[in-house]
Amino acid sequence: MPPIGAYIHFPYCLKKCGYCDFASFEPPERRIDHKGYADAVLSELSARGVALDGRRLESIFFGGGTPSLWEPAELGRVLEAILARASERADEVEVTIECNPSSLDEARARAFAAVGINRFSVGVQSLDRARLEHLDRLHDAEGAKAAVRAALATRVSGKGPRVSADLMMGVAPSFDAASHETAEDAAREALELAALGVGHLSAYQLTIEPNTRFGELHRQGRLPLVGDDAMAASFLAVSASLEGAGFRHYEISNYARPGEESVHNLGYWRGHDYLGLGCAAYGTLSSRDASRTAVRYRNAPNPEVYLSRARAGDFTPHEREHLEPSTRLTESIMLGLRLREGLDLEGRADALGVEPWPAGRRRAAERLVAAGRLSMTAGRLAIPRDAWLFADGTAARLF
Repeated sequence: MPPIGAYIHFPYCLKKCGYCDFASFEPPERRIDHKGYADAVLSELSARGVALDGRRLESIFFGGGTPSLWEPAELGRVLEAILARASERADEVEVTIECNPSSLDEARARAFAAVGINRFSVGVQSLDRARLEHLDRLHDAEGAKAAVRAALATRVSGKGPRVSADLMMGVAPSFDAASHETAEDAAREALELAALGVGHLSAYQLTIEPNTRFGELHRQGRLPLVGDDAMAASFLAVSASLEGAGFRHYEISNYARPGEESVHNLGYWRGHDYLGLGCAAYGTLSSRDASRTAVRYRNAPNPEVYLSRARAGDFTPHEREHLEPSTRLTESIMLGLRLREGLDLEGRADALGVEPWPAGRRRAAERLVAAGRLSMTAGRLAIPRDAWLFADGTAARLF
């Protein structure tokens, strides 16, 4: 079977950001039961760990929430148990922790590295005071850069944990156009982080999710937004700047120096399975029979409910979805076309036992190729980089 990853969700944050629709919660009186949460995840691992049998574990990702709030020793217990449970492991399993700058200094970064973290992902989001305040971030620009430097300080002679930083493009702190992020702003911030020494950068478009404070403001017409043309200009400027600085634009929103690509996220984009552990975690696991189906599940999204169920040994999914092979192929098209390398459509369809080229998909692909929005080579599909701005619409036409 293909390799597998593991995702562990840590649901606590010091503050909920206005744009965030992830399962994140401010702990009561800011007190977190670090050991109790680790115990719950370990109990779930005992119940679900069979999913790792016969699979090569390639990556472990601690996401959230703010996993950098978790006590390193307790996170380390979980990490050690997952590695021990795996029947086969990559030569070096990539182990990532998402960090907010407000909860990462050099001492803490070294503590995480000591328990086995070998990749830090720092949520910078912006280097502008007004935009950071608008996004409800607790750090300022200097705090963001200090956190990146703290993660980089765990490296010795160019070796040690890899470091990534996230940026958010298209932030408009007010309706005054002069406050809106420009393409020049976005490119300058990306290059400033690159100059610190990070090996990976993610540059995402601000998206407005319905069940967020930003979503409510948007419904009321009270949320300033950057226009589509300005957003496209930022995308192109960041891409050109980072590629000029030695980064490869390997996925629509992600850039890496050679060998610094995110193994875990590549697993998602390539359709690999992942074991989800923790409050609100999603997992997707292939069946072990000949059906070539899969199950996607989600754990209880409320921390207290998750902890209560864990104490009772009840890991019945909060949500469960059966994925037929045809659905899995559609998802592979949607995710695989985000990659610069594209998708081996015929190989993936063969693995799933479905027809790669129903008549409608063939006609749509031919039209997209003629329009310059898709390339086809020996069964592999890819979106040319100058057409990445239309990637979502291109993929949708192939469903």
